[in-house]
Amino acid sequence: MTKALEGVRVLDMTHVQSGPSATQILAWLGADVVKVEAPTGDITRKQLRDLPDVDSLYFTMLNSNKRSVTLNTKTERGGEILTELIRRSDVMVENFAPGAVDRMGFTWDRIQEINPRIVYASIKGFGEGPYTNFKAYEVVAQAMGGSMSTTGFEDGPPLATGAQIGDSGTGMHAVAGILAALFQRTHTGRGQRVNVAMQHAVLNLCRVKLRDQQRLARGPLAEFPNEDFGDEVPRSGNASGGGQPGWAVKCAPGGPNDYVYVIVQPVGWKPIAELLGRPELADDPEWATPEARLPKLGKMFQLIEEWTSTLPKWQVLEALNTHNIPCGPVLSTKEIIEDASLAANEIIVEVEHPERGSYVTVGNPLKLSDSPVEVTSSPLLGEHNEEIYLGELGLSHEELPLLKAQGVI
Repeated sequence: MTKALEGVRVLDMTHVQSGPSATQILAWLGADVVKVEAPTGDITRKQLRDLPDVDSLYFTMLNSNKRSVTLNTKTERGGEILTELIRRSDVMVENFAPGAVDRMGFTWDRIQEINPRIVYASIKGFGEGPYTNFKAYEVVAQAMGGSMSTTGFEDGPPLATGAQIGDSGTGMHAVAGILAALFQRTHTGRGQRVNVAMQHAVLNLCRVKLRDQQRLARGPLAEFPNEDFGDEVPRSGNASGGGQPGWAVKCAPGGPNDYVYVIVQPVGWKPIAELLGRPELADDPEWATPEARLPKLGKMFQLIEEWTSTLPKWQVLEALNTHNIPCGPVLSTKEIIEDASLAANEIIVEVEHPERGSYVTVGNPLKLSDSPVEVTSSPLLGEHNEEIYLGELGLSHEELPLLKAQGVI
């Protein structure tokens, strides 16, 4: 069976997380992704290691299903080899600092000369303007994209989210742009630039907060539990902030992740009142309608928590789901990695690595009926030098050891 992107060659000149997360998705969709690394390798091969002298989980979990070659693009021969790789590729992806690829001698104009059909995707921290040359990291993007100022509790500091919306979130945006450009190429025959900024991607994911910023001009946000509102969207803890109020309520025995997130829809209030042992609240004018409950969301969830705190979260979940009340347990990373349903859905997968042995990683979240995915190990550094340089680019057996001795590969 063919894959969705079979026949598409991706030149992966990315490192760390934002770029590799994008090219890994392309690899899972069937593209031939060739990761071009400096002879020292992607820095994440050595970062956060749990085993000495073995590629880190940081690297392996972001570079599945790829091939790896080493190349010093700053050398004359390295530049020639990169030129040939560009010529043979459909997509080129990079997330170097602004201007780095240009300084290698590969401006967009030059890349177009080499291969007019190539889609050239760049991931940067920021767009054009005063922030262009700022160094961008995950939480920097969260800080400048609207996430941190709206995450946390009202009386606490701004907080980062555990979801990597700055890095991997930007990578997913890049995938969308790349696929759109490849589709447009089928009509125009031309490649194009794809630019994605981390700050912009985070902001796109925070758009509902800009919705609320504009609603503030017309008065306090009733869906928020906050008592005081200024001229900025406040941090509001675990409030959903949407049309239906929600909160994470404690469960027994009171561990750090013994919580269930509960949404209170209008139709759900009567069964909730019954579960609380307070059926009279279903008809009490002080509680019966969403409008009556909105001014006292804190008290409402306190009542719910008085019930949930006496039961384990899975028992709470069962009781709420019996009445079709939207809810979900807060799953710890340990619970997730051991979740049989996630394994059955192949979103938690076990992979064999030639040096580290078996490890668990996240599988492909995109399920295509005609393009099944088998997650394979990340490549060893330069594992495919001979396969690509000799077998595909036509370099001689004699030149390869010379290039290695000269520091070109």
